[in-house]
Amino acid sequence: MSLLSLSSGDLIADRRADYARMLDEAGDHAAAAEVMEQAMTLVPDWPAGLALLAAYREHAGDVAAAIATLERLEGEDDDDLFAASLKLAVLGASEPPAHPPGRYVEALFDSYADHFDAALTERLDYNAPERLAALLEKSEGAARRFRLCADLGCGTGLSGAAFCARVDRLEGFDLSANMLAKAEEKAVYQHLAQADLLLAPEESGLFSPVLAHHRADLVVAADVLMYLGALESLMANVAALIAPGGLFLFSVEDGGEAEAYTLLPSLRYAHAFAYVEGLLSEAGFALKRHERAALRKDAGEPVPGILFLAVKLLS
Repeated sequence: MSLLSLSSGDLIADRRADYARMLDEAGDHAAAAEVMEQAMTLVPDWPAGLALLAAYREHAGDVAAAIATLERLEGEDDDDLFAASLKLAVLGASEPPAHPPGRYVEALFDSYADHFDAALTERLDYNAPERLAALLEKSEGAARRFRLCADLGCGTGLSGAAFCARVDRLEGFDLSANMLAKAEEKAVYQHLAQADLLLAPEESGLFSPVLAHHRADLVVAADVLMYLGALESLMANVAALIAPGGLFLFSVEDGGEAEAYTLLPSLRYAHAFAYVEGLLSEAGFALKRHERAALRKDAGEPVPGILFLAVKLLS
């Protein structure tokens, strides 16, 4: 999200913040931090300003000052909209949380919605939906159709576009209302709704009197699990959503030899293969296929990932 789009309410402070941003982008990080400090003297309790000040101090190499600023931010940002808890963990000042703050993730993707497709496909070489579709075809052949596909974390609908030709009904769920509005424009979903995959099934938004348990024979989650952290709640929701014999197709960022999951400097989570495989088994799934692949680029470098295809056991 653009922190500078969140005004302090003080015109002079906002102008100084904008000047600090230009200095930071020019590589003069110490000067950026100094100018941002001046802005904060005018609005000392401005959460977005504290987030910017922490970033500029970190860029300048003053990690201790960045940590102190983030700790101040935690006290001002009750919803953790600016993800101070994640940033403190990345800097080694606290233990990584099991999940990212929900308001942070929602706001992040609300702000991305208008330029999300172009950013991913044109600049970051994003290809997770196409790679997952290819893995499904390798396993099941091109002719198999699915009665109902649930696209979890559907975003702007890139996965829906990749799978709609082989499903009779496509449902999309996302935490971000702005993303769902963009997905609706693609006109490939029969149902779109907000959902929180970290809540218990009955509270998640995935089910209702007209959205039954065990209704899906295909569940897709492309580039979603890296924004969840611990995956136990996600697996419970998928187990409640998918029918026996149905398929669960998803991607994770590759956590290598980690015991379970790792919080990355990107503020995303990477997951270990053994952790994911174990959770699948506990949730009543058997792993059919998996592949390692680059999911997209980050700072010009390929992001290593793992693609999974699992089947829900009959019982």
